[in-house]
Amino acid sequence: MEKFVPVVVIKELSETDKILTALKNNGINTAEITFRTACAAEAIAYACKHYPEMSIGAGTVINGKQCEDALAAGAQFIVSPGLSVEVAKICNERGIPYYPGCVTPTEIMAALDLGITTVKFFPANVYGGLKAMKALSAPFPQIKFIPMGGVDRSNIDEFLAWDKIAAIGGSFFVKESLDKMEANK
Repeated sequence: MEKFVPVVVIKELSETDKILTALKNNGINTAEITFRTACAAEAIAYACKHYPEMSIGAGTVINGKQCEDALAAGAQFIVSPGLSVEVAKICNERGIPYYPGCVTPTEIMAALDLGITTVKFFPANVYGGLKAMKALSAPFPQIKFIPMGGVDRSNIDEFLAWDKIAAIGGSFFVKESLDKMEANK
């Protein structure tokens, strides 16, 4: 996994090329396409076919059916806002990385029981951010975090400086990349 995981919301399939091209032009080769829109599975399939050099995953996957649909579309990793045992089992059976949202010791212990050692910490700004993750890493030294929610250019370096950060996720990468692409026209 790359250090940056843009959270990509595709409302219409026609947006896919523009967004993924902007990310690539900005040196980012990963995209977490959220499963919050009607065309999510179609966008993932399109992205996997037309951008094979990128790591395309599915985000906001909250149940087994969505996970199956995302994997059928070609998703190479799955991200959830919380921990789904059903999704974890499907991903484990298929050898697909799964990054569930975990912000409490109980959730982290459940993830560990499922063999998961990298978790999404969401929303990071609401649950104590870096300070909370550092506190949680004391009893769980094997855990790595992907903070999302409240991470932006003002604090990203602070997060990246800590060795327990597997990656940073956020929609701001998409906005930055699109803005940069527009500015260079």
